[in-house]
Amino acid sequence: MDWLIVTLISSAFLGLIHISDKVVLSRYIRKPLTLILLIGVIDAIVGFFMLGFSGIPSEANLFNNLAAISSGAFIAFAIILLQRALYTEEVSRVVPITQSSPIFAALLALFILSESITVIQWIGIIIAVFGSILISLKLDTNTSKIFLHKSFYSLMLSAMFFGAANVTGKMAVDEMSVLYSQGLRNITFGFILVSFALKSEVITEVKTLFRERSPALTLIMINQGFTAQVGSFMLLWALSLGPASLVATVSASRVIFSFIFTIVLSKIWVGILREDTSSQSILIKLLSTGLVVAGISAISI
Repeated sequence: MDWLIVTLISSAFLGLIHISDKVVLSRYIRKPLTLILLIGVIDAIVGFFMLGFSGIPSEANLFNNLAAISSGAFIAFAIILLQRALYTEEVSRVVPITQSSPIFAALLALFILSESITVIQWIGIIIAVFGSILISLKLDTNTSKIFLHKSFYSLMLSAMFFGAANVTGKMAVDEMSVLYSQGLRNITFGFILVSFALKSEVITEVKTLFRERSPALTLIMINQGFTAQVGSFMLLWALSLGPASLVATVSASRVIFSFIFTIVLSKIWVGILREDTSSQSILIKLLSTGLVVAGISAISI
């Protein structure tokens, strides 16, 4: 079960990414697009280095290359939606919803790969969706009505893109090396993010960050240049070692890592993540996270 260990290590790294991004977004950057632009530039550069080290494998044909490129594109769209939500929402509310992605991976496998879904797996899908909805519920104190936060829908779309990225990533590494596939994914991911965020006001803010030697640059470099690369590479490596459905399911454990990191950091540095750390809030988040993980686990049965 080498893929299980690799996936868990990947989840720990990937769970840490959102914490660092939230600190940058809440303390140092005025526009979410600024972070998206910097992430895109770093990933594209790392991707070219990966391709330089790996070379072009003999197995690289049009279909395999398109699978890797598609995986990178899906991740880019998912991250754009995720970063926008992180700018205004709590990390411990955002991450569990996006980690319902194995639900969509299972559904895509059903329609695209003609895989079957058992009754237990369908029950798991319903439980995970319910957990995602629960953590997104908001109470309007003026009307005493409960409603879904508007970010829920964009985050579910983000989860769908993450699920599609896992399926197409698995298709790529089944035939090509992990390093080459990850290089293609990074370049595609980077160019889409840069194209999306390349605006005059964003460039102005980036220049300001460099001029003021903002701590945000150090955080982003460490987070995107190391933490994200290790987590993403190991997830793709795990996909090459094990079945996509099980790897995607275990990778959802980043919800737990992210939840633990968030609570610990919020208790040490009060207000750094703008998290509600009341007992009631923590209980709801823990229950919702548990439902998402339980539902996703049922999918792998």
